[in-house]
Amino acid sequence: MAENTVLNGDLNAVKTAQKANILSLFTSGSTLICCALPATLVAIGSAATLTSLISYFPQLIWISEHKSLIFGLAGVMLAIAGYLQWQARNAPCPADLNLAEICAKTRRSALRVYWLSVVIFAIGVFFAFIAPLLI
Repeated sequence: MAENTVLNGDLNAVKTAQKANILSLFTSGSTLICCALPATLVAIGSAATLTSLISYFPQLIWISEHKSLIFGLAGVMLAIAGYLQWQARNAPCPADLNLAEICAKTRRSALRVYWLSVVIFAIGVFFAFIAPLLI
């Protein structure tokens, strides 16, 4: 009974880390929408496309004006997801071979999602804060 409780607690840790990774992916994606997308459109000469995009989605202006808040929240989510990922790294998988294989695949995919979120966040940071200093 005690072993089952420990196993369920470890599985819950893995599921929590997975949910945090997905949320961090969405918050990192918002950093691209805020800064990388407009910069890329202007860089390739598609200012008209950017204007059309802003006319359809005027919220993009608010997101761009509050980029420090957006990046702060995304950074906090990445830190939380990284911590939860770290906590779940050694959680045992079930003894059943099929379930253990699914557990291992899920753990690898969650790690990929996390690192994809980090890369997206880094691209957003570059376009929002570093690239303007280079000009």
